[in-house]
Amino acid sequence: MHPAELLALFDRLLREEARPDGPGVLVERCGGVVRRTAAAPEWSGILWSGLDEAGADAAIARQIGHFGALGLEFEWKLYGHDRPADLGRRLRAAGFTPGPEETLMIGEISGLALDTEPPPGVRVVPVTDAKGAGLVADVHERVFGTDGSGLRRQLLDRLAGDTDTVVAVVALAGGEPVSAARMELVPGTPFAGLWGGGTVEGWRGRGIYRALVAHRARAAAARGYDYVQVDASGQSRPILERLGLLPLTSTTPYLWTP
Repeated sequence: MHPAELLALFDRLLREEARPDGPGVLVERCGGVVRRTAAAPEWSGILWSGLDEAGADAAIARQIGHFGALGLEFEWKLYGHDRPADLGRRLRAAGFTPGPEETLMIGEISGLALDTEPPPGVRVVPVTDAKGAGLVADVHERVFGTDGSGLRRQLLDRLAGDTDTVVAVVALAGGEPVSAARMELVPGTPFAGLWGGGTVEGWRGRGIYRALVAHRARAAAARGYDYVQVDASGQSRPILERLGLLPLTSTTPYLWTP
């Protein structure tokens, strides 16, 4: 599929036509945007927008009013091809704080290089219980320096509910967790999202991250999915390009806090 067609398919299925993906999650289209509302610590935010210069500021104000009334922080997930072209500036003027820019990358699984295995002495273990979720949270805290308790709770909720929508793995060196990642499957679409991949300092540069990407992509293919998508940092983008994923556009999180 041509990159422009692939991006259009992603926009339509995962953004504009997004559906609720968990208990208590509300996805609705209103005022030229599609938003996801969920109780904290679940993610709330704007998935898609189709705005013009005349109506953008009013649409932003309506979303601030919606989430502010609920006392929820939310993220406006802005993609490089979203319009109007100055939407990022408008969000900053409305009180949003931009996070690091990343690259949306998508790969057709059948064309990816997935023969990568972890280095000697490291094994990839599926996460199926509270102990495994704790290991994922531990890696998250060591890699990103942020509290992993919310991730642990969310992962446990998903594992206890619809296990067909999430795959989590941890890489162990002996008994030590040195890397972890998860994959979120979107039923009714050909897309599986790769999230949270990180390797602790001292174990980077050995191919563990690449092996976890390959592991999850193979798992997605086994479940009938055609594509994997990643919001890639500058550090992970070269690895993903070598595996065969294509950079399609930029993505920047704009966070609003009540």
